[in-house]
Amino acid sequence: MKKLIVLLLVTGVMSLGFSLMSYAQEAAGDQAQTEEQVTEEAPAQEEVAATEEVAASDDTLPEEEKSFHQVVKEQFIAGGWEFMSIILACLILGLAIAIERIIVLNLATTNTKKLLARVDEALAKDGVEGAKEVCKNTRGPVASIFTQGLLRMSEGIEMVEKSIIAYGSVEMGRLERGLVWISLFISIAPMLGFMGTVIGMIGAFDAIAAANDINPALVADGIKVALLTTVGGLIVAVILQLFYNYLVSKIDSLINQMEDASISLVDLLVKHNLSK
Repeated sequence: MKKLIVLLLVTGVMSLGFSLMSYAQEAAGDQAQTEEQVTEEAPAQEEVAATEEVAASDDTLPEEEKSFHQVVKEQFIAGGWEFMSIILACLILGLAIAIERIIVLNLATTNTKKLLARVDEALAKDGVEGAKEVCKNTRGPVASIFTQGLLRMSEGIEMVEKSIIAYGSVEMGRLERGLVWISLFISIAPMLGFMGTVIGMIGAFDAIAAANDINPALVADGIKVALLTTVGGLIVAVILQLFYNYLVSKIDSLINQMEDASISLVDLLVKHNLSK
């Protein structure tokens, strides 16, 4: 069930992202086609445009306010769908991994006080075997560590402690799984944005060289479009950094729970004279 929920969430996030990419590509193609048509029809429409401009100056209507969604799509297309799509892919994959980790970590959270009370009761009634059954029927890394420790009871308390420490490292690795990919996307998203900015600046300077004149409007438009990729990369990095910090704090909390619960388990074994 847990894997099904994670799969559905990841599929939904990726489908949304790919739909935005396809929309951006189609919009970019339509924009290029429109520019070609305007270039072909420009000589025939100069007189009509001049007449319409005079009429519009007499009766100017207020422009409708654009929604946030429309503004984001326009800026996404203006920044160039090639680089912006890669940055968006980093956001989609990063969010998918972060959501999956959040679900897994929340499911791994265990009420350690309640678990210790049940283990204490089981040790008093049924001994080690009863405690094993309680731990096996409880999900989470704490219960798994308890199980591994109880399995080594026949070898002495020192072996129980070594088993708890060793298996605790394994559970820590499982909890931290996927964080390296989120960290990777946090690092490369701004880099991709800077790369798009540099390439856009090169294009702006090429346009200046081709025109053989420094046109402020031409330079300003080129720089604006180039900087949009940097803004997109920084936004993606900020969003993923927030999820990353939450996951790190959640993992630290779980690790502290495992350490405290492990010490309490050893105390329970000594209490019930089961350490030998």
